[in-house]
Amino acid sequence: MPPKRHLSLWFPRLAAERFLRLERGLPAGPFVVVADQKGAQVITALNAEASAAGLVPGQPLRDGRAMCPGLTARAANPVAEAAFLTTLRRWAGKYSPWVAEAPPDGLILDITGCAHLFGGEEIMAQEIERDCMRLGLTLRLGLADTLGAAWALARFAHARADGGLSGDAIEQEARATRSRAVKRRHWTRGGAPPAAPVHATPPRIAQPGATRQAIAPLPVAALRLDPEAIAGLIRVGLRRIEDLLGMPRAGLARRFGRDTVRRLDQALGVEPEPVSPARPPVSFAVRMRLPDPIGLEEDLMAVLDRLLPELQTRLERAGRGARQVRVEFSRTDRTMQWVELGLARPSADPARMRPLIAMKLSDIEAGFGIDQVRVIATRHEPVHETQHAGHAEAGARQSQSTENAALDDLMGRIGARLGLEALTRLYPAESHIPEKGAMVMAAAFAPPASGWHAPPVERPLRLWSPEPVMIPDHPALPDHFRWRGRDHGVHSATGPERIAPEWWLDDPGWRTGLRDYWIVTTDRGERLWLYFAHGAARSAGWFCHGAFA
Repeated sequence: MPPKRHLSLWFPRLAAERFLRLERGLPAGPFVVVADQKGAQVITALNAEASAAGLVPGQPLRDGRAMCPGLTARAANPVAEAAFLTTLRRWAGKYSPWVAEAPPDGLILDITGCAHLFGGEEIMAQEIERDCMRLGLTLRLGLADTLGAAWALARFAHARADGGLSGDAIEQEARATRSRAVKRRHWTRGGAPPAAPVHATPPRIAQPGATRQAIAPLPVAALRLDPEAIAGLIRVGLRRIEDLLGMPRAGLARRFGRDTVRRLDQALGVEPEPVSPARPPVSFAVRMRLPDPIGLEEDLMAVLDRLLPELQTRLERAGRGARQVRVEFSRTDRTMQWVELGLARPSADPARMRPLIAMKLSDIEAGFGIDQVRVIATRHEPVHETQHAGHAEAGARQSQSTENAALDDLMGRIGARLGLEALTRLYPAESHIPEKGAMVMAAAFAPPASGWHAPPVERPLRLWSPEPVMIPDHPALPDHFRWRGRDHGVHSATGPERIAPEWWLDDPGWRTGLRDYWIVTTDRGERLWLYFAHGAARSAGWFCHGAFA
């Protein structure tokens, strides 16, 4: 069996070059894509001219305009960029059937057994680069035995291993060496100039079995670590991957986290990291291009009235129902706004979707006008037809479906404002323990309850953690007790109801053993749920567990 080979494709200027492909009339010169971050416009992608002018990603737009007065900027569109990356994933399928996305700007290919079809790995890499050049895309690629090593070579093989920093910088040294750093004579005052570490530029293609040697001179950022771990490693002088190879794994994990060791093992092939190709999505989408831009809500709803029936036809033909719908409004300035809505039950009926879309249209800013509307069923589920046995059963099911539809529409309207995840319900659970008799589930996604039997004795409306009650420790219920700092007289009582703990579980709350529950009506008009714990791992006593309406 041939060894595993992975190819990483990185498009460092993906967002900017997507705009350049669409807008052929853009003025030549520096071009950037900006996004709002913490109330400021920040550069997220740029073309080669902007990089040559000294601009970098993460720089505020105002600083970029100060450096380049003729700078052209466009707003970022994450949805369109993700769709463009998906298009590139389908294009990469010509080289390997195992292609996965590495958001936001990369692809991973498992090319095991595929390179010989193109004349070898080097020729295959050159062919991919020529394709990207024809597409107008900047590409960096890396090829290695593991996914992590290929990712590292694609992004860091062309950069200095030390990140462009001098090894004599005080802030890069460990604390133990800082006290001795002031004793060295600086080369500007007659001392010997520092010798910068020389590391050979790693190749973009690591030969089979040479992964360790290929990634050793790369910076620790090539291990796909979080910024805090990278800063901690550099702070103690561990700047390259080769500095980590001979260290004890236990100490490395204890100080910098287990994720650091896991990423290192994945890059070296000790821990497997297979490529999971994305399944071809079954998409249901309709769109309409408009001859003239529109902006009024009435006009937008008229467009949706023509699109939703077509979406219904496509869904019903496949036996599916939309569960989540996104409506995209493309504006004339090449930007896009969208609204998303969720349905409590899968449905293809336009009458169920139209009111929810109308509730969110006020959030859309038309700007200079909207010239395209697209409706996508981003989540859909199968809808099964029901077979009726007779007229009586058909009538009963029709009545039940009408009631369920009204409830689903109500949940959909509330979910459009708050989110469907905010709507919860109590779903019956199979347990005789009072606090485990129901579990909280999302109302829109919980299946209908069936086969649930109510407990033989009334249960309180509110439950809380058992609170001690000042009663002598004997099972007989007295005529008065003290709870929450107040004296209560017993007007009437019903019980007891004995509930045993789940002996197969060690629940800390039930270590007091058997419980005898009483429904107690006090002289203040309160109906409380008291119980006497007979004692087991803990001592016996009286507690208040809830209150009735």
